Amino acid sequence: MHKITLIPGDGTGREVANAAKMCVEATGVKVEWEEVVCGEEALKKFGTPLPESALASIRKNRVAIKGPITTPVGTGFSSVNVALRKELDLYACVRPCRTYEGVQSRYKDIDLVIIRENTEDLYAGIEFAKGSPDTARLIKELSALSKKNIREDSAISIKPISEFASKRIVGFAFEYAVKNNRKKVTAVHKANIQKCTDGLFLETARHVAKGYEGRVAFEDRIVDNMCMQLVQKPKEYDVLVLPNLYGDIISDLCAGLIGGLGVAPGANIGETMAVFEPTHGSAPKYAGLNKVNPTATILSAVLMLKYLKEDKAADSLEKAVAAVIKEGKSVTYDLKPDRNDPTAVGTVEMAKAIIGKL
Repeated sequence: MHKITLIPGDGTGREVANAAKMCVEATGVKVEWEEVVCGEEALKKFGTPLPESALASIRKNRVAIKGPITTPVGTGFSSVNVALRKELDLYACVRPCRTYEGVQSRYKDIDLVIIRENTEDLYAGIEFAKGSPDTARLIKELSALSKKNIREDSAISIKPISEFASKRIVGFAFEYAVKNNRKKVTAVHKANIQKCTDGLFLETARHVAKGYEGRVAFEDRIVDNMCMQLVQKPKEYDVLVLPNLYGDIISDLCAGLIGGLGVAPGANIGETMAVFEPTHGSAPKYAGLNKVNPTATILSAVLMLKYLKEDKAADSLEKAVAAVIKEGKSVTYDLKPDRNDPTAVGTVEMAKAIIGKL
């Protein structure tokens, strides 16, 4: 019996999370669910988008699956997703991107894994607002130290990259490659410009790679060139390991290669616990309409089952998802060649079709 924390999320989150729950239960794996709230619902109920009760549940059960949570743009509360990863030290974000026959895409046979450092970089949230006394003092100090002019009306973000976190995430990428019979790890950076921060990441990656010589190939790419390479020749790449910001951007690019965020799962993994979630947002305008694609959340549940060492159930569920998508009959509107196809089914109906293939 596995005890799993279930976080429905915001917007369409509850619908896709429930679809994943249905599918997990249908595999026959015994699960005891503990539902907690985060995001907008928690803000209304507890006065905070990330209540301690939710963190306590994950710490206790050590495994959670969540629907997407809304992050306000520019104003409002900061990202619950980022806060969860930091609070629980879920340092490795794993986002597999592979094509499924039947999903509309310009590419075929894509099979990439994005491994993103989750705790540092510009996502560390060390920011100073324009016009504040702290910002003015920081600008004065930084200008003196760097001998470079910083405009007084600037806002400042700090980008920490540590040797510890870089070594940990690159080591995770190589271990993932070994365990999953992957052939190559590519470190992605901007060390030609960010010589201290990205330079440290690259230097550390090269050092870690030496311990895997003869088992896993290693190379590095500058991030802007990596974007071009992925569009031109994605099949030349295998496992990509990146600092936080680049990992976020590149994982969305790779999702575009396979047909979009609707089929892109994700996992956030630490030393002792993990949280699984789709890559896409909460799509609040579709909330309650039984319309959105549950595939990314169900595939996130596949990753969760693998983490729990329920490999047979995980493989069965992934094959069922692939079969339904390939058949193209009981799929949501976004998986139809024509998005206005009246034969498109709802979230629940697609989940039931997947269960029917188990």
